[in-house]
Amino acid sequence: MSGTAKDNILAFVRGRYPQAEIDESQDIFALGFVNSLFAMELVMFIEKTFGITIPNDELRIDNFRTANSMAELVSRLSLATAA
Repeated sequence: MSGTAKDNILAFVRGRYPQAEIDESQDIFALGFVNSLFAMELVMFIEKTFGITIPNDELRIDNFRTANSMAELVSRLSLATAA
C-alpha cells in the first residue's frame, strides 16, 4: 500500500464518486455523498486496508466526516494496536 492513510481513503471515496472533487477537509456527509450502505463500506475498507478493528465507541459520524478525521482515526487505532 503506497501513500498515506489520508491518500488511500481519499482515493477510495473519489473512486466511488469520480464526478465530485473531494479534498481531505470536506465533510462527505454534508456534501450528501454518504448513505448508510456507503458508510458501512467505508468502515470495512478502513478496517481491511489498515488492518485495524474499529470499536463500537469509535463508530461516530465525526470520525468519518473527512479524510483527515478518518486518517486520524486510523493513526489512533494503529498506535493503540501496536502498544
